[in-house]
Amino acid sequence: MKKIQILGTGCPKCNALSQAAEEAAEQLGIEYEIEKVKDINEIVKYGVMITPALVVDGEVKVAGKVPSQDEIKALIK
Repeated sequence: MKKIQILGTGCPKCNALSQAAEEAAEQLGIEYEIEKVKDINEIVKYGVMITPALVVDGEVKVAGKVPSQDEIKALIK
């Protein structure tokens, strides 16, 4: 099972990334769990200074933007 985390304080881009990641995981047909990390101290522990950020299985894949569906699929695989 993939663990997908969305790092962000709940801004519109953070919500868009969360939605896009969930849709990408569904389209891939994989088992996944999505967690939204809103605590700024937890976000900083990942070394992320600009949100939103996508973390897959503990590894930061992208920060500061909302990638396309195809980009997200490639990052989740």
